[in-house]
Amino acid sequence: MFDIGVNLTSSQFAKDTAQVVERAREAGVTGMLITGTDLPESEAASALARQYRGFCWSTAGVHPHQASSWNDDIALQIGALAAREEVVAIGECGLDFNRNFSTPQEQEAAFSAQLALAAELAMPVFLHCRDAHARFVALLEPWLDKLPAAVVHCFTGNEEELAGCLSLGLSVGITGWVCDERRGLALRALLPKIPVDRLLLETDAPYLLPRDLQPKPASRRNEPCFLPHIVRQVATWRQEDAQWLAQETDRNARRLFRLA
Repeated sequence: MFDIGVNLTSSQFAKDTAQVVERAREAGVTGMLITGTDLPESEAASALARQYRGFCWSTAGVHPHQASSWNDDIALQIGALAAREEVVAIGECGLDFNRNFSTPQEQEAAFSAQLALAAELAMPVFLHCRDAHARFVALLEPWLDKLPAAVVHCFTGNEEELAGCLSLGLSVGITGWVCDERRGLALRALLPKIPVDRLLLETDAPYLLPRDLQPKPASRRNEPCFLPHIVRQVATWRQEDAQWLAQETDRNARRLFRLA
């Protein structure tokens, strides 16, 4: 099974990165994509992916929260990072109108620039969208015929938004959000509507620890070793075999990110 969203550069993993990776292997995880959210994190993600070559890969990009940092120099450096073998997607990029840590205008400029970069390099995009679906689609759609693939990471939208993403040919990343009985039930009900060849699974570690893990971990930190729990739960709610779903979503990730 493949975890397409791990924030392994987080300070929460600084003291035990090697053990986190080893626990993931022992749990049956067969690959991980390390998320880049700004230039320094993208460089760090690339370094970690190189350290764990063949098990980890990375993205390079600027998250909408950091969009105010985007400039021509960062664009050049993200492009240089994207030339590395272990860097397999541009992102995490997109729009987040929930918190607006960067202004909507800054977010849109950084998002459009990264879509253009991905198109120029013929690379997949690793996307973020929160409370911005209409504008997200408006900016993304003109580029889709120039991009090899795109995945909406950590999808938490409604049925209409899911249908819109699927109609555009996007893949959908599902996290332990669906394991949260307080806010994940609506998305849980939508799981069967995602075609299996468009479904990807992820922890988004160290965030979004599944609330229904038993026994509950002593720490609130999520880890990629909890991906099997998410796979089992998603398989149950989709009425599919968990081992089969793990293999299918692993295959989807390797195809989308063009991994050996």
